[in-house]
Amino acid sequence: MRRKFAFVAALCSLLVGGTAWAHRIDEYLQATIVSLQLNQMHASMRLIPGVMVAPSVIAMIDTNHDGVFSEKEKRAYADRVLGDLSLSIDGQGVKPRLDSWVIPEAPQLHDGLGEIRLEYHVDLTSSTATDRTLVLTNRHLNESSVYLMNVEVPQERTLRIVDQERNPRQSVYELHFQQMGRVGQSSTRSGIRAWWSDLQLSSLFHLGLRHIAEGTDHLLFLLALLLPAPLLAVGSRWAAPATERQSLRHILGIVTAFTIGHSLTLTVAAMNVVHVPSRPVEVLIAVSILVSAVHGLRPIFPGKEAWIAAFFGLIHGLAFASTLDRLGLSRWDRLAGILAFNLGIETMQLLVVAVVLPSLLILSRTRAYSAFRIAGAAFACLASALWIAERLFGLDTYVDTAVNLIAQRGLVCAGVLFASSMALLLVARRASALSSND
Repeated sequence: MRRKFAFVAALCSLLVGGTAWAHRIDEYLQATIVSLQLNQMHASMRLIPGVMVAPSVIAMIDTNHDGVFSEKEKRAYADRVLGDLSLSIDGQGVKPRLDSWVIPEAPQLHDGLGEIRLEYHVDLTSSTATDRTLVLTNRHLNESSVYLMNVEVPQERTLRIVDQERNPRQSVYELHFQQMGRVGQSSTRSGIRAWWSDLQLSSLFHLGLRHIAEGTDHLLFLLALLLPAPLLAVGSRWAAPATERQSLRHILGIVTAFTIGHSLTLTVAAMNVVHVPSRPVEVLIAVSILVSAVHGLRPIFPGKEAWIAAFFGLIHGLAFASTLDRLGLSRWDRLAGILAFNLGIETMQLLVVAVVLPSLLILSRTRAYSAFRIAGAAFACLASALWIAERLFGLDTYVDTAVNLIAQRGLVCAGVLFASSMALLLVARRASALSSND
């Protein structure tokens, strides 16, 4: 309960800019805290209309326009708010049930001081599935409102938060969670077997796979560093292609160094040995892409790519740890969780490298590779610069949308790249053969 109170207090402090009872000017702030219990989802809503929005909210509540909120009018408004919500669990629509409501009087709302509090719940329908999804959409006074939605760490051991997704306005909230066996069932298992089962290692492995697949900045860093890997640096420019053995050894060194780096910080951060705020970590990840991309244009640290990969891997590992941190694992559960999650990350990395590597090696034997490398590095430069602007100054650059569109078509792009590289290699060999005959 203490944790819940502190979380809500911190959330409201954030909402109102550090002074919980300051007058708000505009916008209707609507914060929702979701709490998962064994058979229910409970939600606590706090609605704070600014002074410019308050008259319309008051008009909705005071339907008889007598300046006084009757209990019937308060209940009707609370039902109206819940009527503007839509909820589904595992794709099945569910209806929220109002538990309590507190609505201040009209003068308080009019001055921007009043706070409406609503509590409601929905039943968690029984399911044989372990992985479950709750979707909550808030459409109440959509044009004048800002939203905030979050979830508490479950107190039940059989419940575990896997991921949270929100649209930019946070009016649509998607909560992925796991619901393992009931407590009564767990008590019949042996302790070690139940603990091992509850860890859901396969889910954490898949979470690692998905995290690196959707973490386009992590992949772009690795790909940017691999771009010049099949080449040899001569002076201040990339020149002749390395031998296949040199290229493979070089790429293997980069991937291994990156793995060691991020595994180290993922472990110490996930075990709460160190804690670094997420914002500087995200900015440094964007910087790591920029450095790798510039190196792809002109060699700035030739022969030291593995060391650079290991160094920036330390930073990327801190970002990976934040995902595990949100799952609410106990200290000992984290040891096994880190292993499974990291295996998922490494597997996806190796899959990406295995898909891209043949094309890079083939294309590097053609004249087209120079243009391909420059175009790829320039794209990474642009994306990283936009990410830095976004993460430093809060600018909305839509770089995530653009990069995600490409990433979602990754297999198609890889297929086109491989076909193109083969075609260009055949053309180059044919031209070489014709030249030899002449």
